[in-house]
Amino acid sequence: MSSWKNLLLKIGDNCPEYGNSDDLKDHIETCFGVIRRELEHSSDDVPHYIINCAEQIPHKIPLYGTLDALDSGNCDRIRILMRFLTVMPGSLVVVFETLLSSAATTVDEDKGNPSWQARADFYVTCILSCLPWGGAELIEQVPEEIERVMAGLEAYLSIRRHTSDTGLSFFEEDDESGKGLVEKDFLEDLWHRVQALSSNGWKLDSVPRPHLSFEAQLVSGKSHEFGPISCPEQPDVPTAVSGITHGKQKHDAELKYPQRIRRLNIFPASKSEVDMQPIDRFILEEYLLDVLLFFNGCRKECAFYMVNLPVPFRYEYLMAETIFSQLLLLPQPPFKPIYYTLVIMDLCKALPGAFPAVVAGAVRALFEKIADLDMECRIRFILWFSHHLSNFQFIWPWEEWAYVLDLPKWAPQRVFVQEVLEREVRLSYWDKVKQSIENAPALEELLPPKGGPNFKYSMEDGRERSEEHALSAELTNKVKGRQTAREIIVWVEESVYPIHGLGVTIKVVVQTLLDIGSKSFTHLITVLERYGQVISKICPDHDKQLMLIEEVSLFWKNNTQNAAISIDRMMGYRLISNLAIVRWVFSPENIDQFHTSDRPWEVLRNAVSKTYNRICDLRKEIISLKKGVTLAEEAAAKAKAELEAAESKLSLVDGEPVLGGNPARLSRLKLHAEKAKNEEISAKESLEAKEALFARAVEENEALYLSLYRNFSNVLMERLPDASRAGTLQDLKSTHADAMAVDLEEPSAMELDNENGRPKKSQSNGGSSGNVYNIGEKEQWCLSTLGYVKAFSRQYASEIWPHMEKLDAEVLSEDTHPLFRRAVYSGLHRPIN
Repeated sequence: MSSWKNLLLKIGDNCPEYGNSDDLKDHIETCFGVIRRELEHSSDDVPHYIINCAEQIPHKIPLYGTLDALDSGNCDRIRILMRFLTVMPGSLVVVFETLLSSAATTVDEDKGNPSWQARADFYVTCILSCLPWGGAELIEQVPEEIERVMAGLEAYLSIRRHTSDTGLSFFEEDDESGKGLVEKDFLEDLWHRVQALSSNGWKLDSVPRPHLSFEAQLVSGKSHEFGPISCPEQPDVPTAVSGITHGKQKHDAELKYPQRIRRLNIFPASKSEVDMQPIDRFILEEYLLDVLLFFNGCRKECAFYMVNLPVPFRYEYLMAETIFSQLLLLPQPPFKPIYYTLVIMDLCKALPGAFPAVVAGAVRALFEKIADLDMECRIRFILWFSHHLSNFQFIWPWEEWAYVLDLPKWAPQRVFVQEVLEREVRLSYWDKVKQSIENAPALEELLPPKGGPNFKYSMEDGRERSEEHALSAELTNKVKGRQTAREIIVWVEESVYPIHGLGVTIKVVVQTLLDIGSKSFTHLITVLERYGQVISKICPDHDKQLMLIEEVSLFWKNNTQNAAISIDRMMGYRLISNLAIVRWVFSPENIDQFHTSDRPWEVLRNAVSKTYNRICDLRKEIISLKKGVTLAEEAAAKAKAELEAAESKLSLVDGEPVLGGNPARLSRLKLHAEKAKNEEISAKESLEAKEALFARAVEENEALYLSLYRNFSNVLMERLPDASRAGTLQDLKSTHADAMAVDLEEPSAMELDNENGRPKKSQSNGGSSGNVYNIGEKEQWCLSTLGYVKAFSRQYASEIWPHMEKLDAEVLSEDTHPLFRRAVYSGLHRPIN
């Protein structure tokens, strides 16, 4: 890297704001001298590189802004570059007013399209987020203009609609209590913090102000204005305005302009916001989120900058809250969860004396509230925690949580520990995980079964050899003898199915092939590729595929991971349909596990996700093919024009004028035109074929979601209390407590531990030994299932909205239980009424 670029990257690293002792003014002057010399040779490169640095190391914006001012001689890009431009107050006010005007028009009921308030809020957030960095300079240099902007901001806040986090809250209780409707939303909170900063004279210590050392040079320097900006046109209001069209546009807007953070208040403010003024929290969050954004491919650098931010206070607790808020952000985190796992791991290593204890505190705090944690967040928390422990030798004080064994088997804290241990076994091996809980040996009860395949025709345990055993052995020999799939199909059709029937045929073939493929994932793939046709032949429809899935589940009953992988791979090879998987998930055996195990849900998530990915891939391919068709049409038109131009020319042949150019050239042009036309036809045919596949995929998608929601509705209607007694989740939670109050003498059957038939001593979600866990099994089953309804609705909202009218008509009718409808609507972020 060039020395001047390296100097720019590291500007300020050794100064007091970053925990060292060098003089900041000397740093900037040194850098400025080098940059000014470099400008003589690379006048275009330097400004471009400074802007890149400002974009990708935003907490150093004051340094780069000062450097740029001395010389002046996407959503994140807009937000950060606006902050960078606070060194040019006159031009920035014009930008502010342009954005404010667009925002106010968007939320206007008559002139605008309030469905797109998310974009208007984004514009205003950009303005507000500039003020901590440049408010003092703006009020000093353009006081009247900035007062006008502040008045415009206040006016916008008064006409926009308060936004609710319903369906996007980390905790169910926040959704249920309507907390989001009462408290300030993110924009209102930011406005309150900026007002507090304004009242304090724009004084703050969390933003470095290196330009103050250069006031004389900056005042005498030349300033540059930039041209006007324009905002994109707002989407048209639908001609037929309905709840569905409004909701769909609102969803699209929020997808394009997502709220950057939802605060996860894990720790008390006395820990997370100590020695801060209100705006400091926002500034620190911006620093942290920007570092996470721009260093997402460089985990070591990310951790380095996160622990070296230019603030005068400690921020380990707020840093943990911010990272966890991103990991658990709904509907999707900005990056894959593995990224946050690596960042947390590197921060624990970078701050060994502080951060591990903070992370442990966050885990304990979230565990205390696990029963109220959103189901999607709960799954992410389980996956993160198990992975995190695997990077630190699985060390955790499990004895603190040993009391979960006294809770009912359906208690969320007990299920959490059980699922974490199961995921740990996947990342290591059973004996290692057992060793890690030696301080709480009783927790071994929650470990998954130790064992491999459950092969029905194994001879190792001395079982009596049956006719089915002989068939399995014969099939094994045929596979080892490398017989083709066609040969095995003939054997099945002639020697197995006619004699033993469908049930035995499916058992023998599926169990035997799975046993052959059980040694590794590669073995499984090889077996499915070579002999998938055999399975496809005997399981051509949903009923038979359901039997197939049941056999896979039985074979891997001791290994949840391999069961999920096998079913997923079979769906990938189109041996199993997504509708058959939905039917299997909602079979009685699995329904009974909805609140105590993630096993059926993992299979369902994989199936819906694979369907979703298929349709997304088809969309991308169609977009690419359309571009190809356009290019082919242009090439064919050009070739045709060249040929026609050549044919229209007069040339002399044997002294006589003849229409047409050089025969050899004409021949070449004709061939080129024909080839171009054929390529155009081929491109259009490919596009038509892909669009046909897409149309079929859309139909399959609709069938999948209708089947999924019908099944959810049916099982919930059978188990939910009457709507008059349970219209809210809080009513549902209190149903069992009310029943307990009526009859305290005998525990209900649902409260008995099915494994040993005796009542379990249960505790509250808080974990203190004296409290009782008051939610019964039936109520917990309903709560868990409703949580999954909301999670699926939210995760696949983009694909569900196009089918909303049909879902409303066929599934979410007036006689649907209000709790089920609320869960679906909440996941879609759709108003309940």
